[in-house]
Amino acid sequence: MGRGLSASRAAGAALGALALGWAGAALAHNIGGTDAAFVAATRGPDPIPFMYLGAKHMVTGYDHLLFLVGVIFFLFRLRQVALYVSLFSLGHSITLLAGVFFDIHADPHLVDGVIGLSVAYKAFENLGGFRIVFGVQPDPRAAVLGFGLIHGFGLATKLQALNLNPEGLLANLIAFNVGVEIGQFLALALILAAMSLWRRTSMFGPTAAGANVMLMLAGFVLAGHQLAGYIFGGAAS
Repeated sequence: MGRGLSASRAAGAALGALALGWAGAALAHNIGGTDAAFVAATRGPDPIPFMYLGAKHMVTGYDHLLFLVGVIFFLFRLRQVALYVSLFSLGHSITLLAGVFFDIHADPHLVDGVIGLSVAYKAFENLGGFRIVFGVQPDPRAAVLGFGLIHGFGLATKLQALNLNPEGLLANLIAFNVGVEIGQFLALALILAAMSLWRRTSMFGPTAAGANVMLMLAGFVLAGHQLAGYIFGGAAS
């Protein structure tokens, strides 16, 4: 019994370290360096590179992936996973395209701060926090769609910072969004495979709550970092 409890705690600690590690990495997934230079210099439609950049951004966008981990954490059927991921994709596609194409601006720190809170929200929901604390259960589908809109706007702020050339803008935005979807699919496939293996072990039950606590902590770390950047200045990350 003691050895089992120790193993559960060790697994929970490992999952927590992973979540916090992802949170730390998420602080540095802007489009920068040669990618930013390429985007700024692009004239006219160039879909393949933009598709690659979209996929790359999503795979390194650990705040988005942490949210998806929370979304699928207790979804055991592929049909359920497909529904929720589709709602998230619909939301972020709308605001990614509209935010850049119609030049809708918001402070990137505040948008990314809400994205961090979305991770904490989903983990809190997974822990049954809304039922326990407030006696209500918000519609999880509406929450995923709503936060998808915020996540898409976060992607839009990254592109807006690059001063995209209007020539071929719509085609390049669509290509970038397709790349985001490809990156999300690839990352989600790996996450689902890892979680499926975890769920088949006796460790899933004892460590699930601890993993969501650490996921919630990671969300608060992300939100706190962005709030500090908004208050004290500094580039959004």
